[in-house]
Amino acid sequence: MKFVSVRDFRIRPGDIWKQLKIDNDIIITSNGKPIAILNSVEAENLESSISVLRRARALLALEKIQKASASKGTDKLSEEEIENEIKSSRSERNR
Repeated sequence: MKFVSVRDFRIRPGDIWKQLKIDNDIIITSNGKPIAILNSVEAENLESSISVLRRARALLALEKIQKASASKGTDKLSEEEIENEIKSSRSERNR
């Protein structure tokens, strides 16, 4: 996978677009850290590409939630404890 700085992307966009056709994915970096992914897309697969990206984001969000739960120890709650938490949150919201 190719990495390109924001500066290079700004200075040589034509070269980056050509490289994207070859590599299909390019990581954009700022100060050496990844900040974006450029993916090549064609008109006939645009909708499916968007759908795949949305599913990937949802999976990443779920993974983040699971890690946060594990770090707090809430991943070990029983069904009853979960139900009590839900009831408590709902009653607080309705006040």
